[in-house]
Amino acid sequence: MNLFRKAPLLLLPLALSACMIPTGPVEVTRFNRVAEGIVYGKGSFSVTPGDAAAGDSLKLSPYLAAVQREMLRVGYTQALDQGDVVAEVSVNRFEFRGNDRSPVSVGVGGSTGSYGSGVGMGVGVNLNALGDQRGIETTLNVRILRTTDNLVIWEGRAVQRGALNSPAAQPGIASSKLAEALFKDFPGTNGETVTVP
Repeated sequence: MNLFRKAPLLLLPLALSACMIPTGPVEVTRFNRVAEGIVYGKGSFSVTPGDAAAGDSLKLSPYLAAVQREMLRVGYTQALDQGDVVAEVSVNRFEFRGNDRSPVSVGVGGSTGSYGSGVGMGVGVNLNALGDQRGIETTLNVRILRTTDNLVIWEGRAVQRGALNSPAAQPGIASSKLAEALFKDFPGTNGETVTVP
């Protein structure tokens, strides 16, 4: 086999890597009830905007779709009617310049904080990396409630920061990255904050 025949095979890894869009790391914190005997990844589910984000369902749609994909991936099945669990989704997006993290309304709002009222504490992404550049911070919050009694059985937060003109600022890209990071090794270690590259 000569070099000209091998060239397409040698270039294949380069072509595939060009298709991947680089985004920054994601800080993830999750709370679960594994110690209480809750079993995860079984049963049917539905995905809905959290109460505070209910009016922004159009802006929230990429995040709802991303969470739905992850719920299917970890073993849940799509509910035809009312599911065994419901995943409530909300998103916060803030613009900042360098170290200044004053919120500027640029997206959908919402918050989380039921039994894991400390969700996200200890999140420590380095803001200095952007210097004076304008950036955006996107936080995806998901709560999974058992529908029989509205008990929150899982809660998580994924935070990513990047330049305002970076792939991390685009909702379609950010939603997939945040949801994948949030559901990595689901249900995760209770109360632990991890960085997902």
